[in-house]
Amino acid sequence: MIQVKLFDEETELELEEKMNAFLKKVRADNVVDIKYHVAAFPDDQDRDQVYCFSSMVLYKK
Repeated sequence: MIQVKLFDEETELELEEKMNAFLKKVRADNVVDIKYHVAAFPDDQDRDQVYCFSSMVLYKK
């Protein structure tokens, strides 16, 4: 059966740490695909740039 694990973090480092912790629990030959996406948009309240780093891991269970 194919499963999906979604990650959504505010920094690249947080995303990397969470994904690596998850991937330690999954056999490498069970990973089907990994998708990665970055979104950036302005924060209207304090005029900073907001980033969203996300990924999706498709794996066999």
